[in-house]
Amino acid sequence: MKQSEKTPPEWEDFEAAAKRPIEQHIRNSFIHTYKPVLDNATYRSFDSMEEYRHWCKM
Repeated sequence: MKQSEKTPPEWEDFEAAAKRPIEQHIRNSFIHTYKPVLDNATYRSFDSMEEYRHWCKM
């Protein structure tokens, strides 16, 4: 391979990623972030849409 056809060093990560199977891309794409209040509640209910919208803005 000629020097001009060689992949630039900053692209090596992209080439390596392109060789990985799609299942690995999917597994690596989702990162669970623990949210104490939201994750600990078994459900959320609101008496009105206004109350829900207020909660969303918090």
